Amino acid sequence: MKAFRILAVAGLVTLAACNSTAQKQSETKEKSATAGVIHLTTPEFKAQIFNYETDSVWKFKGKTAAILDFYADWCGPCKMLAPHLEAIQKEYKGKIQIYKINTDNEQQLSSAFGITGLPTLVFIPLNGQPTAVTGYRPQADLEKIITDFLKIQKPQ
Repeated sequence: MKAFRILAVAGLVTLAACNSTAQKQSETKEKSATAGVIHLTTPEFKAQIFNYETDSVWKFKGKTAAILDFYADWCGPCKMLAPHLEAIQKEYKGKIQIYKINTDNEQQLSSAFGITGLPTLVFIPLNGQPTAVTGYRPQADLEKIITDFLKIQKPQ
């Protein structure tokens, strides 16, 4: 009987910890979505952007145009680019969603996209094929790509 109580208590503690972790993950995703730039893992990418393992033809799953930022924490140009992307996310709120993908953590995803240089930005229109640019770009250049390729005008 005593062993049963210990197991029951251990089970409740484990269940509470799992619920707490799931709630924190859900809160983190909600904060990311409302705060702006969203960091993606490979499974999240497959669910929200494109499942390259099951789909042979590109079909973007998003509801707004997107920019994927393939970066690494150790990359100097990536660090210089980050504030520009955050500013663009705030400025174009609701018209563009920026996603960040850490290439060190998501090697399978980086390989699937053929990422060989950092930073690599992939611009995804709502309809049509994505296009990529590699290397640091000033904010004005990014906004020009947004206007010319994604066909989204800068908010006034």
